Amino acid sequence: MSDDKTIFKRIIDKEIPAEILYEDDRCMAFRDVNPQAATHVLIIPKREIPSLDHLEDSDESLIGHLFLVTRKLAGEFGLTSGYRTVINCGPDGGQTVDHLHIHLLGGRALTWPPG
Repeated sequence: MSDDKTIFKRIIDKEIPAEILYEDDRCMAFRDVNPQAATHVLIIPKREIPSLDHLEDSDESLIGHLFLVTRKLAGEFGLTSGYRTVINCGPDGGQTVDHLHIHLLGGRALTWPPG
């Protein structure tokens, strides 16, 4: 059954290594293995939610928690000049892993539009 797990679920289950920067009972944060900025961290819920489209009203507190953790990590990384958060949704939105995740990007000036 582990073949059906996303890479993020395998990280949560400690089946594959990751540079974990934060973990609590609801979420985990780790460095992106293909960073797009000097700081590129992924913040994921431990509960498997495929995408933003799969959120339920009961997830309101969890989503707030994810963003508070994101803010905390931005502070720890000294991103005082700013940073970007990105949530891709679906194939056309650039989502490549079917597990909701927030990208925290910073450490350099980010341009717009992103791509």
